[in-house]
Amino acid sequence: MSAPAPEHERRQLAAERRKARHYAVQALYQWAISANAIVDIERQFVEDFDFRGTDREYFHDILHGVAAQLGDLEAALEPYLDIALEKLGPVERAVLRLAAWELACRPDVPYRVVLNEAVALAKKFGAVESHKFVNAVLDRVARELRPAESARPR
Repeated sequence: MSAPAPEHERRQLAAERRKARHYAVQALYQWAISANAIVDIERQFVEDFDFRGTDREYFHDILHGVAAQLGDLEAALEPYLDIALEKLGPVERAVLRLAAWELACRPDVPYRVVLNEAVALAKKFGAVESHKFVNAVLDRVARELRPAESARPR
């Protein structure tokens, strides 16, 4: 078993992943409205934006993971929505899809980190107060997808 990474390395990884999520939510938004191929959108983002300090592999994994598992991710979200998914704004859909993918496919990312990052993205890119909706939905999805982790005392 290897020793945990030093604090500065963990902080750097967190910052790089935060930036990857930032770009990924924008790319997923573009994908939802343009219906362009995810590989074309990924290529455009890498060419047009400054990816220094970004976990580019994580960005790739998010885009391709969400695209490949869209049906399962939406099925995980739908029971907790009080509105049809297609009626949500495209930003909120992108944030929810990204976070649902992380909850379902990235057990290495603590569920609290997933929720906090999703709320921050909703505050930055979404409609006013949408972060509250995103938080409420994802809290319930986390209980379903990660029951042991989300049941632990805070």
